[in-house]
Amino acid sequence: MAAPMIAPSILSADFARLGEEADAVEGSDWLHVDVMDAHFVPNLTLGLPVVQSLLKATDIPLDCHLMIEDPARWAPPYAEAGAYNVTFHAEATDDPIAVAKSIRAAGGKAGLAVKPGTPIEPYLEILRAFDTLLVMSVEPGFGGQSFMPEVLSKAVIVRSLVDSGELKLIVEIDGGINVDTIEQAAEAGIDCFVAGSAVYGTSDPAGAVRGLRAQAARASKHLLHG
Repeated sequence: MAAPMIAPSILSADFARLGEEADAVEGSDWLHVDVMDAHFVPNLTLGLPVVQSLLKATDIPLDCHLMIEDPARWAPPYAEAGAYNVTFHAEATDDPIAVAKSIRAAGGKAGLAVKPGTPIEPYLEILRAFDTLLVMSVEPGFGGQSFMPEVLSKAVIVRSLVDSGELKLIVEIDGGINVDTIEQAAEAGIDCFVAGSAVYGTSDPAGAVRGLRAQAARASKHLLHG
């Protein structure tokens, strides 16, 4: 059994101080980086140059969530740069397996993200090609949205396949995770919890990470309890 993973989202950090903001969450498992292109989602954030700079500024593995069009073209360079995990959206490509293979060939782990309204069943057969499934619990594109508990049924389905040995991957959740929602997600079988304002909106981000991890561990049926 593993401990719950916490991945603070720099979407909630101070973009003028990203190196310091990475230092402020020392002890985190991953650092979640939201890449938005103003096409797949309406917002625009940051891209590969900022990720390359962050890689020089922190030892925390980068978890890059690409909310972009054409991931076949744009995803592999993030892995080549040194991002640990590169996740793209199922809705953005007709050939997710090919994109996953290209990310892995470039040296990264491959993740598949699904929007709240996207059913998981059509993708169950291809999840063997992935290292991570990212369940979106808000609509992608903006921070600060409210948690959508109805998406947890997807986590329950995939958790059962992982526990039975049919799949081997990390089940991650992103959107509205905080002290009020993390236990629901943990109970549903989530391994990795992306948290933005619940970490960076506090006076002690590293302490918030530890608190969320402990809270998830107490609620989880499959993760290591502290």
